Amino acid sequence: MDSIVRPTSAQTTRRLIVLACAVFAVVIAEAQMLMGWGQSAAEFAADSDATLKVAGFAFAIWGVIYIGVLIYAVRQALPTIGESDLLNRFGWPSAIAFAGIGLWIVAAAFDQELLTIVLIFASLAVLVVPLVTNAHLIRAIPRTGRERWFIVWPLALLAGWLAIAAPVNLVTVITGDGALPGVLSPTTWAMVVLSLVVLTALSMTWILRSMPFALPVAWGLLGVFVAEKERNILLAGFAIIAAGVVLVGAVILTFQLKPAVER
Repeated sequence: MDSIVRPTSAQTTRRLIVLACAVFAVVIAEAQMLMGWGQSAAEFAADSDATLKVAGFAFAIWGVIYIGVLIYAVRQALPTIGESDLLNRFGWPSAIAFAGIGLWIVAAAFDQELLTIVLIFASLAVLVVPLVTNAHLIRAIPRTGRERWFIVWPLALLAGWLAIAAPVNLVTVITGDGALPGVLSPTTWAMVVLSLVVLTALSMTWILRSMPFALPVAWGLLGVFVAEKERNILLAGFAIIAAGVVLVGAVILTFQLKPAVER
């Protein structure tokens, strides 16, 4: 249930900063695409994708994520929306994450590889930490609750996509720099990375008892399958099985397990 507590002046300022960061993230991505300066996100990912490749269509999920981000940011900025615990605890982390993904577009456009790694992992971390630490509040929200749809879903969708995009970003940079450790083959490294992504998605779903974190992970794994099925059938098969595991596991963890009772 939404709180009826009116935001203080400091909280109102924070809300406006969150809105500004969300607008920045969306506008900078659209500006890069329309004006064509530097590399697009898909072009950056494809630059050194010999180890792990994601099909270009998968990046269309950013459209859905940006819509969710704007809905969350505009709604939380409305003076008629009370200051709930969840809004308060996700305010600054969401602002940092939105600024981070916007700056990532700039860093990727100008091929600042190390900076892209720092920005994408930082944006992921600042969302995952409050999702985990506030899981008891999230689990307590009714499935039809407005805070679930307007706070948890937009932020968890973004975090879920970053959970697969961040390691792919890392592998891309390491591959391009010729720094992939030779102790394992590139295909094995790719499968190790995807296994960690699957484990993260299922763990977060179990913690939250909610689907949004897992859905973009499954979508990204489908993108790996489509990209790899012509050049690496072993990795493609692993990716599609992983996508199925994430989807089935997320459904079971969300709908078959009862939210933990806080004591």
